[in-house]
Amino acid sequence: MKRWLAALAAATALGMTAWVAPAAAADRAYCGIGWGSLPKEAAWAGSAHLTGVRAGRHACFDRLVLDLDGRQSGYSVRYVTQIKRDGSGFVVPVRGGAKLEIVSRADEDLSHGSMPVPTYRAANRAELVDVAGWRTFRQVAHAGTFEGHTTIGLGVRARLPYRVFTVNGPGAGSRLVIDVAHRW
Repeated sequence: MKRWLAALAAATALGMTAWVAPAAAADRAYCGIGWGSLPKEAAWAGSAHLTGVRAGRHACFDRLVLDLDGRQSGYSVRYVTQIKRDGSGFVVPVRGGAKLEIVSRADEDLSHGSMPVPTYRAANRAELVDVAGWRTFRQVAHAGTFEGHTTIGLGVRARLPYRVFTVNGPGAGSRLVIDVAHRW
């Protein structure tokens, strides 16, 4: 009888450990990431010009970078149900289970005269960066520039946590960086 009680106590203890451990593991953030999925923005002031769009893969997240020729002066990044073209409101199709709308206070022309000089010219506006086979990103699409604001549609696998920040440099330029975690 004592053996049976000891075995029952051991099994109960193991059952409790197995029940408690997943909850404790779930409380820890993935890769130490404590980001959320709510909108993120910075105040609008001044302007810069978009000079490039690139992306990179990391162990815990995928990264999108907008290169600018001046200091980043404002942005708005948020999950939306549809990405819409600037000025017209037409829907821009973007692959993925969720869509991030990235609006940067960055123009693509040095002037708005009759002969604007482009600072960024995408080879394919529907696929600014090739992210085929990436863990989180599904598509990076240009949604237009209107009145000094450039909108990029970022299709991601699901509504995942993300962060947005700016980095000064190189030189007088800056970069708007959007990291999207691979999972919660």
